[in-house]
Amino acid sequence: MSDGASPAAYPSSYRTTYEGSLRDPDAFWAEAAGLIDWVTPPTRILDDDNPPFYRWYPDGELNVCHNALDRHVADGRGDQPAIHYDSPVTGTKETITYAALLARVRAVAGGLRGLGVDKGDRVVIYMPMVPEAVIAMLACARIGAIHSVVFGGFAPAELAARIDDAAPKVILSASCGIEPSRVVKYKPFLDEAIHRSEHKPERCVILQRPQEPAELGERDLDWEEFESGEAAQAGADPVTVAATDPLYILYTSGTTGKPKGIYRDSGGYAVALRWSMHALYDVQPGETMFTASDVGWVVGHSYIVYGPLLTGATTVLYEGKPIGTPDAGAFWRVISDYDVVSLFTAPTAFRAIKKEDASASLVADYDLSSFRTLYLAGERLDPDTYEWATAALGVPVIDNWWQTETGWPIACNPKGIEMLPIKPGSPSVPVPGYDVRVLDNEGAELPPGQEGAVCIKLPMPPGTLPTLWQDDERYVSSYLSAYPGYYLTGDGGYIDEDGYLFVMGRTDDVLNVAGHRLSTGSIEAALAGHEAVAECAVIGVRDELKGQVPRALVVLKSGIDGEAEGERIRRELVARVRSEVGAVAALHQVDIVHGLPKTRSGKILRKTMREIADGGSPAVPATIE
Repeated sequence: MSDGASPAAYPSSYRTTYEGSLRDPDAFWAEAAGLIDWVTPPTRILDDDNPPFYRWYPDGELNVCHNALDRHVADGRGDQPAIHYDSPVTGTKETITYAALLARVRAVAGGLRGLGVDKGDRVVIYMPMVPEAVIAMLACARIGAIHSVVFGGFAPAELAARIDDAAPKVILSASCGIEPSRVVKYKPFLDEAIHRSEHKPERCVILQRPQEPAELGERDLDWEEFESGEAAQAGADPVTVAATDPLYILYTSGTTGKPKGIYRDSGGYAVALRWSMHALYDVQPGETMFTASDVGWVVGHSYIVYGPLLTGATTVLYEGKPIGTPDAGAFWRVISDYDVVSLFTAPTAFRAIKKEDASASLVADYDLSSFRTLYLAGERLDPDTYEWATAALGVPVIDNWWQTETGWPIACNPKGIEMLPIKPGSPSVPVPGYDVRVLDNEGAELPPGQEGAVCIKLPMPPGTLPTLWQDDERYVSSYLSAYPGYYLTGDGGYIDEDGYLFVMGRTDDVLNVAGHRLSTGSIEAALAGHEAVAECAVIGVRDELKGQVPRALVVLKSGIDGEAEGERIRRELVARVRSEVGAVAALHQVDIVHGLPKTRSGKILRKTMREIADGGSPAVPATIE
């Protein structure tokens, strides 16, 4: 079954498929499960005995790494490229076949076993975009360990919070990450995070990169020695896990500042990702998909690593930027070099390319004859960017909308099932399996065209979060309590008369900076720690390039002269956020104000301020102080 179903196995129209998925989810997802190799095939598809905690394939058993590697090698794909590693920042290119990737994953899995990592143990991966990051993820999946990838740009405070929550036995990291203009030392960040965290990992394995080798301490092992040692040479065979066992934890910012551990089950995720590769992204076994993201984010997990490899496709692991490595033709060069059929990235990347090369003149320098589709997600695709990309590339430009929590698209134009007309500003239609509704404040469904809270009727399809890592209570309070029986996406929007969804923006206080979700809470916590700050609020302001950027409003403690001291304090606050949250927060504007607008109960009116900052004229709540 490794080549998956032929296109003829899929119903010919979106509507038939979508309605079938909601009418009889058991039959729909039982058929999709045939795309995956099972150790014990499931006889039950949906366990709905304990709502709102639903489980898919409760009696099935499998190994996700076997599905991503071993079965393709056994079926004759051993010599096919699995990964094209392309790093313009280091001038490195490497193609790794399925057979070679399997050999390295077996070795690292054996090395982890040698360090005492067993089924159910956690391993934190804090690495740049290098092949070892993907190898680490798959090695964990191979032995039934749960990986938690933390974006390499995160500062010690964010990393420490994740170490404490996941309690990893081992951390896999690298000496540094490479940006176009600088080298980012990871090892001091890692050491500081471990110093701050209550939980201490037993060992850290460090990949020494020649650009900035790190000094190793007592806890640390050199990656090269680790991967060539006795335990690694013995290797490790795939461990059978339950479909409901966790595959990974990925942390997303919560509005309180404490990160939420989204965990993914093994069986449902494997089925959903494999099914989506054909049905949504129109990528077949043997074809090449280029997802320009990072393995630290959900898009990287799903469509750099698991989606393509479960399919027997080839994936591009790109350590570079859309511009400046070396120019705004970087993506076109990658598409041309590797015969890419599908590119998936964020609208921010295309806004940056457009800013640098407004006439798209560099497209003509490359052979893009293999290229069929551009997919954009991570923040709202504005019509201007859509029109520019469509004109520049001459292929369908497809917006898709989803979240870390869902793991794969909620709404998309399902090209593999049926290419629907594109409506600029809309991610098109709900994906099969997602029963999307727009509700008013009382929970009543709104008619077409009326804006409300975008929600998903439970149960959600396979691949979505079953709950939060070790925190059922927070899962319910964060996502399910506003509208019983529904998952609250946190976005507002409407469905038009043709069934197309329009997502208008967040309804909570989570910023979306260039596709990276950051909580205002974590930025505010960094600001509030400054000795001069009495009170602060952070809002997301619309930005042409990044979608949103944070803007801080700060009230100084009495007795501090804002006129005389203001410039110094602003500089220190920007530096503090960079150090505590990371450069990805991109805080540049700090306004010193006399007071913040609040309700009588003390709630700061962030949404109202955000609307004013974006040039709107919001209605001021009656409860204002």
